[in-house]
Amino acid sequence: MSRPAVVKALWGAAVLVLVAGCSSGGTEDRPGTAPPTSVTATATVSATPSGSPAPGTAPAKGGAAVRGTLTEGLKSPWGLAALPGGDLLVSSRDERTITRVDGRTGARTPLGVVPGVVPGGEGGLMGLAVRDGWVYAYLTAESDNRIVRMRYGGGDRLGAPEPVLTGIPKGVVHNGGRIAFGPDGMLYAGTGETGRTGLAQDRDSLGGKILRMTPEGAPAPGNPSAGSVVYSYGHRNVQGIAWDTAGRLWAAEFGQNTWDELNLIESGGNYGWPEVEGRAGRAGFVDPVAQWPTSEASPSGIAYERGAIWMAGLRGERLWRVPLSGTKLAADPEAFLTEEYGRLRTVLAGGGGRLWLVTSETDTRGTPEEGDDRILRLEVS
Repeated sequence: MSRPAVVKALWGAAVLVLVAGCSSGGTEDRPGTAPPTSVTATATVSATPSGSPAPGTAPAKGGAAVRGTLTEGLKSPWGLAALPGGDLLVSSRDERTITRVDGRTGARTPLGVVPGVVPGGEGGLMGLAVRDGWVYAYLTAESDNRIVRMRYGGGDRLGAPEPVLTGIPKGVVHNGGRIAFGPDGMLYAGTGETGRTGLAQDRDSLGGKILRMTPEGAPAPGNPSAGSVVYSYGHRNVQGIAWDTAGRLWAAEFGQNTWDELNLIESGGNYGWPEVEGRAGRAGFVDPVAQWPTSEASPSGIAYERGAIWMAGLRGERLWRVPLSGTKLAADPEAFLTEEYGRLRTVLAGGGGRLWLVTSETDTRGTPEEGDDRILRLEVS
């Protein structure tokens, strides 16, 4: 299906897209067996005697309306972070650049090339986070993946990068790359096992993990092992992390040939890869809260808004709404924007039922059309 022309409407002019559908038929580093064809996220619905959702439970059905396009013509966009005041920073994985985007007009201000980035395969300049006058970036360097930070006080220039954490394994595939600050003030990072599956279960490796550290890169207080930044392990390729209003950490990750996952992250939890993929019910491993056939997801960024996790799909070319009731599903996940805008890379909550959504058609695996790639404005419920 051809994607529609760029939406030029303002926030008030909506086109409500309530589409759930079939696989896109694309690929996302998964040669091999064909995946199953249906979502198997088991819903556990909590309701009041009247049938209304219990307090703190998201409605079973929601909506996602595209309200306009903030900016377009981006090349291999990957990370997205909000600045105080509402402007955005977006990274280009392959161009190695960070650009400031006016949150109202979409006007762009290039901030330059980040030194030391070595793009290749699924590596390059990836996740971004902002805190206390610093811009943090997850990037692929000559010898490793690493997190750096750069001073930024506004204007059109970033400071020189300073290393925060080095030594994260790098590969042609499965480099992870998402970073975010949690409600505890600590910096979290999702990493991949670079195609070397044994790294995920090796607690001495930083590959195939979720990492938790201070803003300076030291192991965070309260981590499972003193002196280690490893927070959870047994992951294949974590590219989405977000927190709900209760401070619980959620993460999305790529499966191989069968199941993509949305996981509720426990400190010290083992999420199974490569021993299991998807739900296994085996002692010692944490099962995902929801899972999808790989053709319908290939999840990247996630955000929490209006009681639900919103998950961007690359190969799946759709935005998933996952309604929550505490630590469980409130209802089956819903798909929106299916095959309307192509591959979807990053989603960022804007508050008040608003999301920013970044497409990913120029990452060498899409089929770019005029205007790709873009940042879309969404209103969700």
